[in-house]
Amino acid sequence: MADRLWTGGIDIDGFVPSSLWVSFAEVAPGVGFAASFANVAAFDTPEGLVLVDTGSALLAGACHEALRSWSDRTLHTAVFTHGHIDHCFGVDIYEAEAAARGAPPPRVVAHEAIDARFDRYAATAGYNSVINRRQFRLDRFEWPTRFRRPDETYATRLDLDVGGIRLELHHARGETDDHTWVWAPESRVLCTGDLFIWASPNCGNPQKVQRYPAEWARALREMATLGAEVMLPGHGVPVVGRDRVRQALADTAELLEWLHDRTVALMNDGVPLDTIVREVEAPARLLDRPYLRPSYDEPEFVVRNVWRLYGGWYDGNPARLKPAPDPAVAEEVAALAGGAGILADRARARAGAGDLRLACHLVEWAWLAAPHDPAVAAARAEVYGARAAAEASVMSRGIFEWAAREAREAGAAGSGPDSGQAPGAPGGRTSGGTRVAGRPGVEGNDGT
Repeated sequence: MADRLWTGGIDIDGFVPSSLWVSFAEVAPGVGFAASFANVAAFDTPEGLVLVDTGSALLAGACHEALRSWSDRTLHTAVFTHGHIDHCFGVDIYEAEAAARGAPPPRVVAHEAIDARFDRYAATAGYNSVINRRQFRLDRFEWPTRFRRPDETYATRLDLDVGGIRLELHHARGETDDHTWVWAPESRVLCTGDLFIWASPNCGNPQKVQRYPAEWARALREMATLGAEVMLPGHGVPVVGRDRVRQALADTAELLEWLHDRTVALMNDGVPLDTIVREVEAPARLLDRPYLRPSYDEPEFVVRNVWRLYGGWYDGNPARLKPAPDPAVAEEVAALAGGAGILADRARARAGAGDLRLACHLVEWAWLAAPHDPAVAAARAEVYGARAAAEASVMSRGIFEWAAREAREAGAAGSGPDSGQAPGAPGGRTSGGTRVAGRPGVEGNDGT
Protein backbone atom coordinates (compact mmCIF):
# COMPACT_ATOMS: atom_id res chain seq x y z
CA MET A 1 0.00 0.00 0.00
CA ALA A 2 2.81 2.41 0.88
CA ASP A 3 4.51 1.82 -2.44
CA ARG A 4 1.32 2.15 -4.45
CA LEU A 5 0.42 5.42 -2.72
CA TRP A 6 3.88 6.78 -3.46
CA THR A 7 3.85 5.78 -7.12
CA GLY A 8 0.22 6.63 -7.84
CA GLY A 9 -1.13 3.08 -7.96
CA ILE A 10 -3.64 4.19 -5.30
CA ASP A 11 -5.25 7.62 -5.69
CA ILE A 12 -4.18 9.57 -2.63
CA ASP A 13 -7.31 11.74 -2.89
CA GLY A 14 -9.34 8.70 -1.86
CA PHE A 15 -6.97 7.80 0.95
CA VAL A 16 -7.56 9.50 4.29
CA PRO A 17 -4.62 9.33 6.73
CA SER A 18 -7.02 9.36 9.68
CA SER A 19 -9.14 6.39 8.58
CA LEU A 20 -10.88 4.42 11.31
CA TRP A 21 -9.24 1.09 10.55
CA VAL A 22 -6.40 -0.89 12.12
CA SER A 23 -3.84 -2.76 10.04
CA PHE A 24 -0.59 -4.32 11.24
CA ALA A 25 2.76 -5.16 9.65
CA GLU A 26 6.31 -5.88 10.73
CA VAL A 27 8.23 -3.13 8.94
CA ALA A 28 11.75 -4.13 10.05
CA PRO A 29 13.15 -6.96 12.19
CA GLY A 30 11.66 -6.52 15.65
CA VAL A 31 9.69 -3.41 14.66
CA GLY A 32 5.90 -3.59 14.32
CA PHE A 33 3.51 -0.93 13.08
CA ALA A 34 -0.22 -0.66 13.79
CA ALA A 35 -1.83 1.82 11.42
CA SER A 36 -5.05 3.37 12.73
CA PHE A 37 -6.59 6.80 13.35
CA ALA A 38 -3.25 7.53 15.04
CA ASN A 39 -0.47 5.04 14.46
CA VAL A 40 1.39 2.92 17.02
CA ALA A 41 4.99 1.79 16.47
CA ALA A 42 6.39 -1.11 18.52
CA PHE A 43 9.96 -2.20 19.23
CA ASP A 44 10.29 -5.76 20.53
CA THR A 45 13.13 -6.05 23.07
CA PRO A 46 14.18 -8.79 25.52
CA GLU A 47 12.98 -6.58 28.39
CA GLY A 48 9.58 -5.91 26.85
CA LEU A 49 7.88 -3.78 24.24
CA VAL A 50 8.58 -0.12 23.63
CA LEU A 51 5.64 1.68 22.01
CA VAL A 52 5.83 5.01 20.28
CA ASP A 53 2.31 6.31 20.92
CA THR A 54 -0.47 4.08 22.20
CA GLY A 55 -3.51 5.09 20.15
CA SER A 56 -6.82 6.86 20.62
CA ALA A 57 -9.43 5.94 23.18
CA LEU A 58 -11.58 4.52 20.37
CA LEU A 59 -8.93 2.31 18.73
CA ALA A 60 -6.33 1.61 21.42
CA GLY A 61 -7.95 -1.76 22.14
CA ALA A 62 -7.83 -2.79 18.48
CA CYS A 63 -4.18 -1.68 18.27
CA HIS A 64 -3.42 -3.78 21.36
CA GLU A 65 -5.02 -6.84 19.77
CA ALA A 66 -3.04 -6.29 16.58
CA LEU A 67 0.21 -6.01 18.52
CA ARG A 68 -0.58 -9.12 20.51
CA SER A 69 -0.83 -11.11 17.29
CA TRP A 70 2.85 -10.22 16.78
CA SER A 71 4.41 -10.20 20.27
CA ASP A 72 3.24 -11.25 23.71
CA ARG A 73 5.88 -9.30 25.64
CA THR A 74 4.76 -6.99 28.43
CA LEU A 75 4.89 -3.27 27.71
CA HIS A 76 8.07 -1.83 29.20
CA THR A 77 7.97 1.79 27.98
CA ALA A 78 5.49 3.97 26.11
CA VAL A 79 6.69 7.16 24.45
CA PHE A 80 4.09 9.83 23.71
CA THR A 81 5.10 11.83 20.64
CA HIS A 82 2.74 14.57 21.86
CA GLY A 83 -0.36 15.04 23.95
CA HIS A 84 -3.07 15.03 21.28
CA ILE A 85 -5.78 12.67 22.42
CA ASP A 86 -5.58 10.38 19.40
CA HIS A 87 -2.04 9.41 20.40
CA CYS A 88 -1.90 8.96 24.17
CA PHE A 89 -4.69 6.68 25.33
CA GLY A 90 -4.68 2.95 25.94
CA VAL A 91 -1.85 2.65 28.46
CA ASP A 92 -4.39 1.38 30.97
CA ILE A 93 -4.85 -1.77 28.86
CA TYR A 94 -1.17 -2.63 29.22
CA GLU A 95 -1.13 -1.67 32.90
CA ALA A 96 -3.98 -4.09 33.63
CA GLU A 97 -2.21 -6.74 31.61
CA ALA A 98 1.04 -6.24 33.54
CA ALA A 99 -0.78 -6.42 36.86
CA ALA A 100 -2.47 -9.68 35.85
CA ARG A 101 0.91 -11.13 34.92
CA GLY A 102 2.63 -9.90 38.07
CA ALA A 103 4.98 -7.79 35.93
CA PRO A 104 6.20 -4.24 36.65
CA PRO A 105 3.89 -1.52 35.34
CA PRO A 106 4.88 0.22 32.11
CA ARG A 107 6.75 3.50 32.14
CA VAL A 108 5.47 6.49 30.14
CA VAL A 109 7.96 9.01 28.75
CA ALA A 110 7.14 12.34 27.11
CA HIS A 111 8.34 15.91 26.70
CA GLU A 112 8.07 18.09 29.78
CA ALA A 113 5.49 20.42 28.18
CA ILE A 114 2.87 17.68 27.97
CA ASP A 115 1.70 18.17 31.57
CA ALA A 116 0.79 21.81 30.89
CA ARG A 117 -1.10 20.63 27.80
CA PHE A 118 -3.13 18.15 29.84
CA ASP A 119 -3.86 20.84 32.43
CA ARG A 120 -5.14 23.13 29.69
CA TYR A 121 -7.23 20.36 28.18
CA ALA A 122 -8.96 19.74 31.48
CA ALA A 123 -9.60 23.46 32.03
CA THR A 124 -11.13 23.98 28.57
CA ALA A 125 -12.87 20.67 27.97
CA GLY A 126 -16.14 22.36 26.99
CA TYR A 127 -14.57 24.43 24.25
CA ASN A 128 -12.62 21.46 22.94
CA SER A 129 -15.82 19.41 22.84
CA VAL A 130 -17.52 22.05 20.69
CA ILE A 131 -14.71 22.57 18.18
CA ASN A 132 -14.11 18.86 17.70
CA ARG A 133 -17.82 18.19 17.21
CA ARG A 134 -17.73 20.83 14.50
CA GLN A 135 -14.45 19.73 12.89
CA PHE A 136 -15.26 16.01 12.79
CA ARG A 137 -19.08 16.15 12.81
CA LEU A 138 -19.34 14.19 16.07
CA ASP A 139 -22.55 15.42 17.71
CA ARG A 140 -22.13 13.72 21.08
CA PHE A 141 -18.37 13.91 21.45
CA GLU A 142 -17.16 14.85 24.93
CA TRP A 143 -13.60 15.98 25.49
CA PRO A 144 -11.77 13.93 28.14
CA THR A 145 -10.54 15.50 31.37
CA ARG A 146 -8.37 12.65 32.70
CA PHE A 147 -5.06 11.76 31.10
CA ARG A 148 -2.24 9.31 31.69
CA ARG A 149 0.58 11.55 32.90
CA PRO A 150 4.18 10.69 32.06
CA ASP A 151 6.41 9.01 34.62
CA GLU A 152 9.51 10.60 33.10
CA THR A 153 9.94 13.77 31.06
CA TYR A 154 12.81 15.41 29.25
CA ALA A 155 13.62 18.87 27.84
CA THR A 156 15.72 18.60 24.67
CA ARG A 157 16.92 15.03 24.12
CA LEU A 158 16.70 11.73 25.94
CA ASP A 159 18.37 8.43 25.00
CA LEU A 160 16.60 5.24 26.08
CA ASP A 161 18.12 1.78 26.25
CA VAL A 162 15.60 -1.02 26.69
CA GLY A 163 16.84 -4.58 26.30
CA GLY A 164 19.84 -3.40 24.30
CA ILE A 165 17.70 -1.40 21.85
CA ARG A 166 18.66 2.28 21.78
CA LEU A 167 16.08 4.93 21.00
CA GLU A 168 16.84 8.64 20.71
CA LEU A 169 14.04 11.04 21.72
CA HIS A 170 14.29 14.54 20.25
CA HIS A 171 12.09 17.51 21.07
CA ALA A 172 10.78 19.80 18.34
CA ARG A 173 8.12 22.47 18.35
CA GLY A 174 5.93 21.87 15.32
CA GLU A 175 2.26 20.94 15.35
CA THR A 176 2.57 21.15 19.13
CA ASP A 177 5.00 22.60 21.65
CA ASP A 178 5.51 19.19 23.28
CA HIS A 179 6.42 17.14 20.23
CA THR A 180 8.90 14.23 20.24
CA TRP A 181 10.37 12.39 17.28
CA VAL A 182 12.13 9.06 17.82
CA TRP A 183 15.16 7.62 16.02
CA ALA A 184 16.22 3.98 16.27
CA PRO A 185 19.76 3.97 14.81
CA GLU A 186 20.31 0.20 14.77
CA SER A 187 17.16 -0.58 12.78
CA ARG A 188 17.28 2.74 10.85
CA VAL A 189 13.65 3.36 11.76
CA LEU A 190 12.35 6.90 12.26
CA CYS A 191 9.10 7.67 14.10
CA THR A 192 7.97 11.19 13.25
CA GLY A 193 4.75 11.49 15.19
CA ASP A 194 2.59 14.15 13.54
CA LEU A 195 5.54 15.98 12.01
CA PHE A 196 4.67 13.87 8.94
CA ILE A 197 1.13 12.61 8.26
CA TRP A 198 0.78 11.92 4.51
CA ALA A 199 -0.93 15.29 4.04
CA SER A 200 -0.05 18.96 3.97
CA PRO A 201 1.23 19.73 7.49
CA ASN A 202 -1.35 20.41 10.18
CA CYS A 203 0.27 23.77 10.82
CA GLY A 204 -2.62 26.20 10.51
CA ASN A 205 -5.69 24.60 12.10
CA PRO A 206 -8.09 27.57 12.39
CA GLN A 207 -9.84 26.45 15.58
CA LYS A 208 -6.82 25.40 17.59
CA VAL A 209 -3.66 26.69 19.18
CA GLN A 210 -0.43 28.03 17.78
CA ARG A 211 1.80 25.91 15.53
CA TYR A 212 5.48 26.56 14.76
CA PRO A 213 6.36 26.23 11.05
CA ALA A 214 10.00 27.35 11.11
CA GLU A 215 10.98 25.04 13.97
CA TRP A 216 8.94 22.26 12.41
CA ALA A 217 10.87 22.62 9.16
CA ARG A 218 14.21 22.55 11.01
CA ALA A 219 13.22 19.27 12.68
CA LEU A 220 12.30 17.79 9.31
CA ARG A 221 15.66 18.86 7.88
CA GLU A 222 17.46 17.23 10.80
CA MET A 223 15.53 13.99 10.37
CA ALA A 224 16.31 13.99 6.65
CA THR A 225 20.06 13.73 7.41
CA LEU A 226 19.78 10.52 9.43
CA GLY A 227 19.63 8.03 6.58
CA ALA A 228 16.44 6.35 7.82
CA GLU A 229 15.35 3.32 5.82
CA VAL A 230 11.81 3.23 7.20
CA MET A 231 9.74 6.22 8.34
CA LEU A 232 6.71 5.60 10.53
CA PRO A 233 4.39 8.63 10.51
CA GLY A 234 1.81 9.71 13.04
CA HIS A 235 -0.93 9.08 10.46
CA GLY A 236 -0.85 7.15 7.23
CA VAL A 237 1.35 4.31 6.03
CA PRO A 238 5.13 3.88 6.28
CA VAL A 239 7.56 5.45 3.85
CA VAL A 240 10.12 2.81 2.88
CA GLY A 241 13.53 3.44 1.33
CA ARG A 242 16.23 5.94 2.21
CA ASP A 243 15.68 8.17 -0.82
CA ARG A 244 11.93 8.32 -0.37
CA VAL A 245 12.24 9.14 3.32
CA ARG A 246 14.68 11.95 2.60
CA GLN A 247 12.51 13.35 -0.18
CA ALA A 248 9.30 13.26 1.87
CA LEU A 249 10.94 15.08 4.77
CA ALA A 250 12.73 17.63 2.58
CA ASP A 251 9.61 18.42 0.55
CA THR A 252 7.55 18.91 3.70
CA ALA A 253 10.21 21.21 5.13
CA GLU A 254 10.35 23.19 1.88
CA LEU A 255 6.58 23.70 1.89
CA LEU A 256 6.64 25.05 5.45
CA GLU A 257 9.66 27.26 4.75
CA TRP A 258 8.06 28.65 1.60
CA LEU A 259 4.86 29.66 3.41
CA HIS A 260 6.69 30.97 6.46
CA ASP A 261 9.36 33.00 4.69
CA ARG A 262 7.06 34.68 2.19
CA THR A 263 4.52 35.56 4.85
CA VAL A 264 7.21 37.10 7.07
CA ALA A 265 8.68 39.04 4.14
CA LEU A 266 5.30 40.65 3.41
CA MET A 267 4.73 41.35 7.11
CA ASN A 268 8.06 43.15 7.18
CA ASP A 269 6.84 45.31 4.29
CA GLY A 270 3.76 46.31 6.29
CA VAL A 271 1.29 44.37 4.14
CA PRO A 272 -2.05 43.58 5.89
CA LEU A 273 -3.13 40.02 6.48
CA ASP A 274 -5.94 40.02 3.90
CA THR A 275 -3.44 40.83 1.14
CA ILE A 276 -0.87 38.34 2.40
CA VAL A 277 -3.40 35.50 2.39
CA ARG A 278 -4.21 36.27 -1.25
CA GLU A 279 -0.60 36.67 -2.37
CA VAL A 280 1.17 33.76 -0.67
CA GLU A 281 0.46 30.53 -2.53
CA ALA A 282 2.18 27.20 -2.03
CA PRO A 283 4.05 25.80 -5.04
CA ALA A 284 1.83 23.43 -7.03
CA ARG A 285 4.76 21.05 -7.55
CA LEU A 286 4.80 20.44 -3.78
CA LEU A 287 1.04 20.20 -3.26
CA ASP A 288 0.91 17.68 -6.10
CA ARG A 289 3.07 15.26 -4.09
CA PRO A 290 0.86 12.39 -2.85
CA TYR A 291 2.04 13.04 0.71
CA LEU A 292 1.44 16.82 0.69
CA ARG A 293 -2.12 17.17 -0.61
CA PRO A 294 -4.16 19.64 1.51
CA SER A 295 -6.64 16.97 2.59
CA TYR A 296 -6.68 17.87 6.30
CA ASP A 297 -5.15 21.33 6.85
CA GLU A 298 -4.49 23.95 4.17
CA PRO A 299 -1.56 26.22 3.24
CA GLU A 300 -3.86 29.26 3.47
CA PHE A 301 -4.39 28.48 7.14
CA VAL A 302 -0.64 28.15 7.68
CA VAL A 303 -0.19 31.70 6.41
CA ARG A 304 -2.71 32.93 8.96
CA ASN A 305 -0.96 30.95 11.67
CA VAL A 306 2.41 32.58 10.81
CA TRP A 307 0.72 35.97 11.15
CA ARG A 308 -0.71 34.98 14.53
CA LEU A 309 2.70 33.77 15.69
CA TYR A 310 4.49 37.02 14.89
CA GLY A 311 1.79 39.63 14.50
CA GLY A 312 -0.92 38.93 17.03
CA TRP A 313 -4.63 39.07 16.28
CA TYR A 314 -4.93 42.52 14.68
CA ASP A 315 -5.05 41.92 10.94
CA GLY A 316 -4.20 45.42 9.67
CA ASN A 317 -7.77 46.54 8.97
CA PRO A 318 -8.53 49.36 11.44
CA ALA A 319 -12.28 48.74 11.20
CA ARG A 320 -11.68 45.36 12.82
CA LEU A 321 -9.62 46.68 15.73
CA LYS A 322 -12.72 47.53 17.79
CA PRO A 323 -15.52 46.41 15.47
CA ALA A 324 -19.25 46.83 15.73
CA PRO A 325 -21.11 43.62 16.61
CA ASP A 326 -21.59 41.32 13.64
CA PRO A 327 -25.43 41.56 13.76
CA ALA A 328 -25.26 45.38 13.73
CA VAL A 329 -23.07 45.37 10.64
CA ALA A 330 -25.34 42.80 9.01
CA GLU A 331 -28.48 44.83 9.70
CA GLU A 332 -26.91 47.95 8.22
CA VAL A 333 -25.74 46.11 5.08
CA ALA A 334 -29.17 44.49 4.72
CA ALA A 335 -30.84 47.89 5.03
CA LEU A 336 -28.59 49.32 2.33
CA ALA A 337 -29.32 46.33 0.08
CA GLY A 338 -33.07 46.60 0.54
CA GLY A 339 -33.54 43.72 2.95
CA ALA A 340 -32.06 40.45 4.12
CA GLY A 341 -33.97 38.55 1.44
CA ILE A 342 -32.20 40.52 -1.29
CA LEU A 343 -28.84 39.74 0.31
CA ALA A 344 -29.75 36.06 0.43
CA ASP A 345 -30.79 36.08 -3.22
CA ARG A 346 -27.55 37.80 -4.17
CA ALA A 347 -25.61 35.19 -2.18
CA ARG A 348 -27.30 32.43 -4.18
CA ALA A 349 -26.46 34.23 -7.40
CA ARG A 350 -22.79 34.64 -6.47
CA ALA A 351 -22.63 30.99 -5.44
CA GLY A 352 -24.16 29.99 -8.75
CA ALA A 353 -21.49 32.03 -10.51
CA GLY A 354 -18.78 30.15 -8.62
CA ASP A 355 -17.79 32.92 -6.17
CA LEU A 356 -18.44 30.94 -3.01
CA ARG A 357 -16.17 33.05 -0.83
CA LEU A 358 -18.17 36.21 -1.50
CA ALA A 359 -21.45 34.30 -1.36
CA CYS A 360 -20.66 33.22 2.20
CA HIS A 361 -20.16 36.83 3.31
CA LEU A 362 -23.46 37.87 1.79
CA VAL A 363 -25.50 35.00 3.17
CA GLU A 364 -23.99 35.37 6.63
CA TRP A 365 -25.04 39.04 6.70
CA ALA A 366 -28.53 38.00 5.64
CA TRP A 367 -28.66 35.32 8.37
CA LEU A 368 -27.47 37.67 11.10
CA ALA A 369 -29.85 40.42 9.98
CA ALA A 370 -32.90 38.12 9.75
CA PRO A 371 -32.20 35.14 12.02
CA HIS A 372 -35.80 33.88 12.04
CA ASP A 373 -36.50 34.07 8.30
CA PRO A 374 -36.88 30.50 6.90
CA ALA A 375 -36.01 31.66 3.37
CA VAL A 376 -32.77 33.20 4.59
CA ALA A 377 -31.96 30.04 6.53
CA ALA A 378 -32.56 27.98 3.40
CA ALA A 379 -30.23 30.22 1.41
CA ARG A 380 -27.56 29.90 4.08
CA ALA A 381 -27.86 26.12 4.08
CA GLU A 382 -27.62 26.06 0.29
CA VAL A 383 -24.57 28.33 0.07
CA TYR A 384 -22.60 26.63 2.83
CA GLY A 385 -23.59 23.23 1.50
CA ALA A 386 -22.12 24.18 -1.87
CA ARG A 387 -19.04 25.60 -0.16
CA ALA A 388 -18.48 22.39 1.81
CA ALA A 389 -18.85 20.25 -1.31
CA ALA A 390 -16.18 22.31 -3.06
CA GLU A 391 -13.60 22.01 -0.27
CA ALA A 392 -10.81 19.44 -0.11
CA SER A 393 -9.71 19.70 3.52
CA VAL A 394 -11.35 18.11 6.56
CA MET A 395 -11.14 21.40 8.47
CA SER A 396 -12.95 23.53 5.89
CA ARG A 397 -15.59 20.92 5.17
CA GLY A 398 -16.29 20.44 8.86
CA ILE A 399 -16.93 24.13 9.51
CA PHE A 400 -18.95 24.75 6.36
CA GLU A 401 -21.05 21.59 6.78
CA TRP A 402 -21.74 22.58 10.38
CA ALA A 403 -22.98 25.99 9.20
CA ALA A 404 -25.19 24.41 6.54
CA ARG A 405 -26.69 21.98 9.01
CA GLU A 406 -27.19 24.72 11.60
CA ALA A 407 -29.15 26.73 9.05
CA ARG A 408 -31.25 23.74 7.93
CA GLU A 409 -32.22 22.84 11.47
CA ALA A 410 -32.79 26.45 12.53
CA GLY A 411 -35.04 27.00 9.51
CA ALA A 412 -37.07 23.93 10.36
CA ALA A 413 -37.37 25.00 13.99
CA GLY A 414 -37.97 28.67 13.28
CA SER A 415 -34.92 29.66 15.31
CA GLY A 416 -31.77 31.51 14.35
CA PRO A 417 -28.27 32.42 15.46
CA ASP A 418 -29.55 34.38 18.46
CA SER A 419 -31.70 31.54 19.78
CA GLY A 420 -29.02 30.39 22.21
CA GLN A 421 -29.25 26.84 20.95
CA ALA A 422 -27.03 25.47 18.21
CA PRO A 423 -28.29 22.45 16.28
CA GLY A 424 -26.21 19.41 17.04
CA ALA A 425 -24.66 21.04 20.10
CA PRO A 426 -27.23 21.04 22.93
CA GLY A 427 -26.90 23.92 25.32
CA GLY A 428 -24.53 26.11 23.35
CA ARG A 429 -24.47 28.65 20.56
CA THR A 430 -21.90 28.15 17.82
CA SER A 431 -22.97 30.40 14.96
CA GLY A 432 -19.89 32.29 13.90
CA GLY A 433 -17.94 30.45 16.59
CA THR A 434 -18.66 33.30 18.99
CA ARG A 435 -20.51 31.86 21.98
CA VAL A 436 -20.81 28.59 23.80
CA ALA A 437 -23.49 28.09 26.45
CA GLY A 438 -23.95 31.86 26.65
CA ARG A 439 -20.29 32.50 27.49
CA PRO A 440 -17.66 34.35 25.47
CA GLY A 441 -15.60 32.08 23.21
CA VAL A 442 -12.31 30.75 24.55
CA GLU A 443 -9.21 30.59 22.36
CA GLY A 444 -6.16 28.43 22.76
CA ASN A 445 -7.10 24.77 22.66
CA ASP A 446 -6.55 21.88 20.34
CA GLY A 447 -7.38 18.26 19.76
CA THR A 448 -5.45 17.16 16.76
